[in-house]
Formats: sequence, C-alpha cells, structure tokens
Amino acid sequence: RAISRKSSDVRKPVFLKLCKSGSRDLASITFLLLAVISIHVLGANLQCFFYPPEKGDFLALDLGGTNFRVLLVKVSDNGKQKVEMENQIYAIPEELMRGSGSELFDHIAECLANFLERLGIKNQKLPLGFTFSFPCQQTKLDESILVSWTKGFKSHGVEGRDVVSLLRKAIKKRGDFDIDIVAVINDTVGTMMTCGYDDHHCEIGLIVGTGTNACYMEEMRHLELVEGDEGRMCVNMEWGAFGDDGALDDLRTDFDREIDAGSLNPGKQLFEKMISGMYMGELVRLILVKMAKEDLAFKGHTTPDLLTTGHFQTSFVSAIENDKSEGLVSAEKVLRGLGLDPSGEDCVATQRVCQVVSTRAAHLCAATLVSVLRQIRDNKALCLSSPRFARRLHKMVRRLVPDCDVRFLRSEDGSGKGAAMVTAVAYRLATQHAERQRVLDALRLSREQLLEVKRRMGEEINRGLAKESHDQATVKMLPTYVRSTPDGTEHGDFLALDLGGTNFRVLLVRVRGGKRRSVEMHNKIYAIPQEAMQGTGEELFDHIVHCIADFLEYMGMKGASLPLGFTFSFPCHQNKLDQGILLKWTKGFKATGCEGEDVVSLLKDAIHRREFDLDVVAVVNDTVGTMMTCGYEDPLCEVGLIVGTGTNACYMEEMQNVELVEGDEGRMCVNMEWGAFGDHGELDDFSTEFDRAVDDCATNPGKQRYEKMISGMYLGEIVRNILLEFTAKGLLFRGKLSERLKTRGIFETKFLSQIESDRLALRQVRSILQHLGLTSSTCDDSILVKEVCSVVARRAAQLCGAGLAAVVDKIRQNRNLSELKITVGVDGTLYKLHPHFSSIMHETVRDLAPQCEVTFLQSEDGSGKGAALITAVACRIRDAGQR
Repeated sequence: RAISRKSSDVRKPVFLKLCKSGSRDLASITFLLLAVISIHVLGANLQCFFYPPEKGDFLALDLGGTNFRVLLVKVSDNGKQKVEMENQIYAIPEELMRGSGSELFDHIAECLANFLERLGIKNQKLPLGFTFSFPCQQTKLDESILVSWTKGFKSHGVEGRDVVSLLRKAIKKRGDFDIDIVAVINDTVGTMMTCGYDDHHCEIGLIVGTGTNACYMEEMRHLELVEGDEGRMCVNMEWGAFGDDGALDDLRTDFDREIDAGSLNPGKQLFEKMISGMYMGELVRLILVKMAKEDLAFKGHTTPDLLTTGHFQTSFVSAIENDKSEGLVSAEKVLRGLGLDPSGEDCVATQRVCQVVSTRAAHLCAATLVSVLRQIRDNKALCLSSPRFARRLHKMVRRLVPDCDVRFLRSEDGSGKGAAMVTAVAYRLATQHAERQRVLDALRLSREQLLEVKRRMGEEINRGLAKESHDQATVKMLPTYVRSTPDGTEHGDFLALDLGGTNFRVLLVRVRGGKRRSVEMHNKIYAIPQEAMQGTGEELFDHIVHCIADFLEYMGMKGASLPLGFTFSFPCHQNKLDQGILLKWTKGFKATGCEGEDVVSLLKDAIHRREFDLDVVAVVNDTVGTMMTCGYEDPLCEVGLIVGTGTNACYMEEMQNVELVEGDEGRMCVNMEWGAFGDHGELDDFSTEFDRAVDDCATNPGKQRYEKMISGMYLGEIVRNILLEFTAKGLLFRGKLSERLKTRGIFETKFLSQIESDRLALRQVRSILQHLGLTSSTCDDSILVKEVCSVVARRAAQLCGAGLAAVVDKIRQNRNLSELKITVGVDGTLYKLHPHFSSIMHETVRDLAPQCEVTFLQSEDGSGKGAALITAVACRIRDAGQR
C-alpha cells in the first residue's frame, strides 16, 4: 500500500515481502512471541520501586553504544522528592570496541575518574548504578555475566564474565578513587525505572534505537529460574534475539539475510536486525542497490558510495520519509551526497522505500510489544522514544490489543537516571539487609561456640552427679531408681498416667511375655483447664483422678484395681521408685501446695477422696519413659530425649558416679533436668536480647534458660520479638505493626514448622502473616520471616545437639571406649514435626562427638508406654521378692 501509483508494477516484487505484514501476520508474531516469553527471559533481580522515599547522591554509568554517559544524580526528600542531574558524555574509540576487554574497562574507569575530578568528588565513595545494555545473565543485582556482545562491540575476554567485576578491577588498578557498585541493569530496565519514578503505573520499558529490547514486570510464579512465587520481578527480555531459532524465517527477506551475513554476529539478534536503528539505513541502501542494478531506479547506475556499507545512515530514513515536500528535498540531497543524479521519480521511490522499511519495523515492534501486554493485561504504561515511528507503533499496538488501555510515556532522561534510582533503592535495601543480618548473626552459632556449650554442659553434668556440688548445679542429674529394663517375662494389665503439659493421657497397657511377646495399648487424652494449672494442688489432682475414673468406665473396668505407672514430666527428687518430690513447676504450671511435696502421695490422696483404689508403683519422668519405650525395641537405647513443649534428657549412668545414691555396682537412669542449664549464667554470652525479652515475660523468669532457647513453648515467642524489632526499625512490614503481633504467644511454634516446610510456597507463608493481621505483607516480608524462623530453629537444634554430644561423650568416657555405639530414644512435637530440626541436631552431634556412632529412634507410643513397662518390671521384681 505504500508503493506510489506512479511506480512501475515491476517494482512490486522488490517490496512485496516487506509490505505483506498485515494485522493477521502480526497477530501470529504476537502469538509466537507469547510462547517464547515463557522460556527465554533473563531476570533483572529488581523487585521493588521507591518505598520509602529515596535520598542521597548516586553515580550512574550508562554504557550501550559508541558513546557512554557518566551521571551524578542528587535525590532529595523535603516532603516532595526532587532529582537533579549532572552528566558528561564520553566516546569509545572503535579500536576499543573490538579490542581487549581490559583496555575497554580501563578506558571507562579513566573517564569515570575524569568526571569525578571535574565535579570535585573524587575522594567520596558514592554508590553507583551501572547501565550495561547488552544481553547478560544475572543471579543478583550487582553481578551480570555478559552472554554476547551486540551493537558492533567485539571486545575479547568479556563474554562469559561478570562485567561488574571487570569494572571493579579496572578501578582498583588505578587506585586513585573508589566507588560502591550496587546495581547493574539493562537500559530497558533503566528506562522503565526512570519513567516509573514519575508514573508509578509504568511497568514496561522499551528501547528502539541503535538496538532494541524490552523489559516488564512479570509475576514471580512464572519465573522458574528464581526462587519464590509471590510478587513480581522486572524481566529483561533480550528480545533482539527473537527469531534466532528460525521463528521469523518466513518474514525475513533477502535484504535481511544479506545484512545478517555481513554483520559481526551472523545468525544472532535477527529480530533486532529487522527493526533497530543500527540496521534500518543499511536495509534501505540494499534495496536501492537492487533497484539500481535491475534498472528500476537511477537509470540503472550505482556509485561507490551507494555500494559502501554504512553510507546510508538511519538518520537519513527519518528525514526522507517525511510526508511533506521536505522529505523529497531531503531524499534528493541524500542521494546526491551518495554521488547519484536522481530524478523526481527516484526521490519518490526512495521516500516510499524509507516509509516501508520504517513501517515494517514499527509494526514488528508493535506486534511483539502486544505479546507483552497480553502477558500482563493490567499494566497501563510504557516507555519508549522515536517520532513518526512512534505514531505507527502506537496505532498498531492499539489496533492489536483494543482491550488494553496503554499510555506511552517518553523517557526524557534516558536510562542513566533509572540506574541511579535502582541504585538508590538497592543501596537502601543493602543497608537494611546488613542491619537485619547484624541482628540475626547474634543467633548464629559457630562450631567453636557449640563446642564451648558442649564443654560447659559436661562440667554441669559432673557437678550435678557429685554430692558436694549437687545443690549448686543447674543440671540436677536426679536419680530415677530405674535400674533394670524389660527381660521379656513381664505380663499383665497396667495403667499409665502421662502428665507433662496442658493435655495428659490415661493408658491401659497389656503386656504379654514369652514367645508371643507384645504390648497392646488403649488410651484417651484429657485437657487440663487453665484454672486447674494455676489453682490449688488439690484441685489439680482431683481433676486428674476424675479423668482416670472416666477412662476406667470408658474401658468397662470401673472399680478395677491395677498397678499404675505415673509419668510426671517436671523436675522431681526421688529417693525411691514410687516417690517423687516436685522441685519446681515448669511449662506454665503454677498449682499451689505441690512444690516440695511427693506427687505420688498427692495422687494417692486424690484417689482416696474418690473412694476407689489404685496401686501407684512407679513415678518416672517422660524422658525415662521414652528411653524405656524405645529400649523395648532396641537394647542399645540408653539415652532418652524430649524436644517438644519443653526439653529434657536422661541416660544410664554408672552407679559409682551417682554420689546421691549408695552403691557403686551397675547403672541407674539419671534424669538430667537439663532445661535449667544456664540458670547460673552459663549461657549468658550466647543469649540475645530476644531471649532475655522472652525470659522476662515468662512465668518463671531466670529459670529454665536452656529450655527457653530450644523448646517449642518459646521458639515462636523468640521469632515474634525479632519481628517486632525489625518492624520498629522499618526493616519489615514497611514499619507497620499489627496489633495482633503485639500479643504474647500469638506467633505459635507450629508456624515455624509450617513456614520452614520445603513444600510450603511463600504465598502460604503470607497467609500465615495475614492471619496475624499483617494483611499488607509482601513477598520480601515472607522471605525474611522464613529466614528468621530458620535461624531461630537452627540455633535451637544446634544447642540441643551440643548438649546431647556432651551426654554421649560422657557415656563413652565412662566405659573407657575409643568408639561408642548407642541409640537415643526421642519424642516431642518439635523433633517430630519441624522439617529440619532433627537433621540439624543429628549433624551437630556427629560433628561434636565424632567418636560416637549415635542412632536416633523415634518413640511412636510416647512415654506412657515406658511408664507401664517400668511398672511391669517393678511388679515382676516385687513379686519375685515376695516369693
């Protein structure tokens, strides 16, 4: 349609392929590129815009062609942000564009030094944003690996390397100034950020100049190369390479193929070679040469200038294609400058060629841009530059996507300002990240620190075992009077009562010995009301006995008198198996009249008040019950460990070391009560302000310090205090605190397990935060909350592992073994449900106790079964003594 009616029909074949791209063809290009988008984009690692308001002085370096710019961008914030810029343009000699990469970056560093010296700021270390407008692969904001040179560059030794490192090396080699390179971006990203500063709806950047490229804000869930699926990230498309796989072969002409063959990178950037300024003038020249050779123009004459590559510049195309008479005047002037003697018809034909080439470029650009718009239908702004080309682009875009309200915003300040703005954002984020890591580093323990925890735990174990130092020891090492394990002859029905938290279990355990050795269990779970936990001891034990009676009735055994084993998971002093003097309540219990009393007697008194009879044979700790439960399955199990609401451990100690009990033959299970480790300051140098905040608000301040750093009752509260600190400093949730997050205990430890689950997407993490009233939390907030949870849980697992390493090494030394093989029976919700706690703890024990081969056996039946087994053993021994 662009061919003059005066032109001969014989000219039509020359233009046919250039002119045929109607709406249907362009729509197919759009569809094709949509398919390509999903697999061929490079992340720019840019996820945020300008919040809070940025301010400060920033440098920008804009390199993308034969000239480059250095800018000083001053951003002020006095109620309304203001940006002031100073810049200097420097040339890159052609020999450097195609020479050594080190010489190229030395030249850039020299120009940068010149700019800093001219402004008198050479002694300042300013943050710099580097606009590097070539295809690069980025894994982070300040690293960019050059994939391939374009736009006539061929400097060797640069492709496949990080251009930021090359620039830093060139600056360091000079030694006369220093800068902080914070971000490297593409010019399209810089253009988008420049316009985005003025219009926050701007979500696409487009460059159509010497080369061409686009970027846009893509949904994170579509970016499979980057972890996370919440929020968006700017994607540098590098669309100039569209068609390199043959996707545009049916649209390319002989002229396109000739341009490609004569380029520095044949077979590459084929889309760019069809639309960008570097090639448009050359495309017109090749068409004019063909027309001349086929006697369709210039009377069949050519000239050396017309036959010389690059002599028909793209700037000529813009001047000639003007519809007014000035266009024909420009055509004649240009043609005469090439040594031709054009007729009026030659000038008209040349003008039409320029219009066709320009129109095709605009339409191709529009078709590909439409594919981006369809990918993000709700985006409402665009950045680009060019005059008549732009009008055609706008018209075709609106024609192809009438359902998108697109506004075109021209970038007046180039991508340099955008680089500075990205740098401003990145500089703020880097400062905030450093502050967050400074806080979290206090919770990260080195191997040396963990070895020190192990050593101190070993010292406290020995102090607790010794009669002279027992009273002063924090780790009490309480004798349990459990000295024998099941031998397989036990049989009978036994009751077990498992009390250790806000819920407790009553169990009926049927033990069968002999060849058909088995354990059959029935149980029921009961809740303990808050008023019973905080009331009188009589109320508490009356409630427990009421539940036992209910269970017997439930099992159809009302009035039955059975032996009972009592798992009582609180610190007790025992002088015999069926006596336990409560030393202190833990885990939120405060029932009066119990501390210093025998809990077996309190239970028996409540049973008598109920007027039925039970034989309370043994009182054991839950760790002892766990060890016995697992010991029934594995004879090597000689350690019990609980990591749940609270934490504790027990193990089989040599009687000669248990100074509180007479006799030195054999072994006895010792209840460590290790949760109190640190109550005399042993952990002060590992404790943080967040641990102290949790301790200060606890029902037992100054007590159970080790437990408060490890167990499920406290980890969520530690995390909550860290989140409060970060929010108060503006490092999280944009400084906006929800009222719910201020509530003690609102961040449950189960959230740590859920948030750290490898299967849990960040979107689901965000749903947990929304449950806590943080409805405006972002993807970055979710990532940070996950990191906080990970750091807190990892420290807990490592501290637990360090304590356990001290225990198994003690057993090895007791037995004078160079290598120890032992099994640890483990129970507790934190150990069982947290996705990484157990593996980190195992790794820590292996590292800190390398001479011990430790196997971990998870208790499936809880400590109640163990209490019943201890009761069964006690009954067997008692019955044998009576005979």
